[in-house]
Amino acid sequence: MFTKDKISITGTRMSSLTGVRAIMKDIIETLSAGGEFFNLSAGNPVVLPEVATMWRDISNDVINSSEYAQIVGRYGSSKGYQPLVDAVVHDFNERYNLSITERNVVITPGSQSLFFFGTNVFSGPFKDGTVRKILLPLLPDYTGYGGVTLNEGCVIGKTPKIRENERGHSFKYELDLDSFCIGSDIGAMIVSRPNNPSGNVLSRDEVLFLQNSAIKAGIPLFVDSAYGDPFPGLSFTECQPIFGENIVHSMTLSKAGLPGERIGIVIAEESIIEAIESFMTNACIHASRFGQALAAAAINSQRLTEVCRNVINPYYKNKFSLITNAIHEYLPPSIPWHLHEGEGGMFAWLWCKDLPTTDWDLYQRLKQFRVITVPGSTFFPGLQSQWKPAQECIRLSLTASEHHTIEAVKLISSALKEIY
Repeated sequence: MFTKDKISITGTRMSSLTGVRAIMKDIIETLSAGGEFFNLSAGNPVVLPEVATMWRDISNDVINSSEYAQIVGRYGSSKGYQPLVDAVVHDFNERYNLSITERNVVITPGSQSLFFFGTNVFSGPFKDGTVRKILLPLLPDYTGYGGVTLNEGCVIGKTPKIRENERGHSFKYELDLDSFCIGSDIGAMIVSRPNNPSGNVLSRDEVLFLQNSAIKAGIPLFVDSAYGDPFPGLSFTECQPIFGENIVHSMTLSKAGLPGERIGIVIAEESIIEAIESFMTNACIHASRFGQALAAAAINSQRLTEVCRNVINPYYKNKFSLITNAIHEYLPPSIPWHLHEGEGGMFAWLWCKDLPTTDWDLYQRLKQFRVITVPGSTFFPGLQSQWKPAQECIRLSLTASEHHTIEAVKLISSALKEIY
């Protein structure tokens, strides 16, 4: 009989759940038990009718094209479906005045797989006997980074500076430039921009600071633009992508209405692209060619740009305004709550300063009030020491209906009044 002692150390690590995924079982069981819950935990993007119509129309065009049998009936290059690679090169050169070529692009099965490939190329044991790690320079950050390395303990994160807004209950995370340094044991850095979970957008100066630091250390800087420009364009402030030496710019079409097809786009130096492509070849050969064909048509026709700009961005921007107004209306000012400035993404990040309990206890308490959220401490992968604000936050999804969002905020207010 198969037993867990037959699983390798790597297998044990990869078969364990980390971060948000570790509580999804509890969330699913809670929702399955019956009763009405106001679910603000979801990470799935909303299926917007205009976006779904675009992908359906493009799917029909691809299915009815003379290329369909070749697209789905043949293996392809690990670099990616050539029409999509060409579309990315042309679009980004025109849009951002770049001079990239196909050698600077690789298509992956979503951005999660990119970070699995990339982090394991640049972290773990090296020939000289050292073990290098992945640095997250601004916690909190995407919970998925905590589980992508094959070797235990290879992700470390730095806590931010907190700038509270004196005008109201808002705040913003910033890089702690004074104490920032990159140790000789660091193999790469990763930041998300806009940030999941907080919605924080690193300024251009902050990104350039990290890039220069990475260049000096001789390591790559991965910039995760899963919510950024141009696709899906979920930034509510200036967030133009930054390209150049040592930067690995990644995007995904998941938040642009195509999460099921797992399409990630990576732009970087040729040597980095080659390493990621080779790793991917060994792991999965290539991403879905059907999804890549859809993406190529959407980019070339400019329909993807249009729906991102005119449908997806306004939807989430309005939802953030809705939840912000509800929080300001229903959460009492006597409670020291702070909402992170809404700069992008599809979440709101609530900091309950001086919370008398932990974020996990708050999560459990909110379930009693029929509200499902996500405890904030799951977004601090690689945290090196106790940091009180890490256990004082919850993530609120912007994907619920307007009614459910407002009712959930009312119930959160009732729970916080009891707790404080």
